Amino acid sequence: MELKPLLLKIYEAASMQRWNDQIRTIDITELDKQAHKMIVAYTLGKLQQSHGSPGIDWIQIIQAGLFEYLQRIVLTDLKPPLFYQIKKDKKKYLQLNQWVYSRIYPSIKSMGEQFCELFKNYILSDDKAPENINRKIVGAAHFYVTKWEFDIIHRLKPGGYQVEEIRSNIEREQQNYSTLACMQEFLSSKELLAFIDICGQLRFQVRWSHIYRVPKTSVLGHMLIVAILSYLFSYLSNSSSEVKINNYFTGLFHDLPEVLTRDIINPVKRSVEGLDELIKEYEKEEMDKKIYKLLPASWHKSIRLYTETEFEDTDKRDGSLVKAADDLAAFIEAYLCVKNGINNESLKEAMENLIKKYSRRTISGIDLDCIYRQFRDV
Repeated sequence: MELKPLLLKIYEAASMQRWNDQIRTIDITELDKQAHKMIVAYTLGKLQQSHGSPGIDWIQIIQAGLFEYLQRIVLTDLKPPLFYQIKKDKKKYLQLNQWVYSRIYPSIKSMGEQFCELFKNYILSDDKAPENINRKIVGAAHFYVTKWEFDIIHRLKPGGYQVEEIRSNIEREQQNYSTLACMQEFLSSKELLAFIDICGQLRFQVRWSHIYRVPKTSVLGHMLIVAILSYLFSYLSNSSSEVKINNYFTGLFHDLPEVLTRDIINPVKRSVEGLDELIKEYEKEEMDKKIYKLLPASWHKSIRLYTETEFEDTDKRDGSLVKAADDLAAFIEAYLCVKNGINNESLKEAMENLIKKYSRRTISGIDLDCIYRQFRDV
């Protein structure tokens, strides 16, 4: 199972700059945007469920996020005005997405023909279908986060070139989702808006900030990578829908407590006996005080499951797919740095340790040893 092309393709979004024709105070990458978007999609989906919507399908929401992510990796060089102009012409948009599929297929063919067909049908279908609440939720999340990013740029130079035109276009697109009950409730909730802002702060926290890396990844971007890998592993292992959903959102939220503590690397956690346990206890207390209280009480059980999963405990019973995804994501980050010419002994040591950890190891039918062997070229 040759997953390396797909895994490397997924990481391309970490280097893709958004708004690169505007003044920015921070890097705004496609990876971070897609991660932030899926947290908003989760929030909107939960709200829509609370209104008794019968059409909410979390697998469809997850797949929509993943397929649009892959699509954007190919189309990221198209400026939004041009992209939306093409979308107005159904024939040209169909041709564009047929080209997208031809570019992505070599990377995803190892996932099997059924997965490839799901992706192809998604990008070639009519995304304006009014009955598809799941696509509308992902679309609403997309434009909310686009506006979240744009507000940062707008504050810097409100009179900049095309800034007013961009603002008008975003507001016009957002109107397409204004009738969604979940969107109305979300925009009127100070607590939920604050929660999304807090999640957005994880864009600013660079992982392994003590090491120069190319590409740099934020904590938020890493969370999405782990979510995607967890879902792909769950898909390949033929897990139930419930397991796929739980694994994906555990990956998406697993490092959320780091907004309170920063990204503390394992050697530091293990440098003092009991420090790791102290950090975990602090995180739980602060999450209670500052994060969970922003969310409806009915969500607390699932969010706690996603953010407080004890990876090491599950690892003792032959490991969890989410832990395996988390480790593989870290390995690929180190691999890309070394591949890009960064000669750092700490990175090489981390890679060697993970190769040893997953040597001759299979979890839920996923041959991790085989996957790691595909990266032995550095």
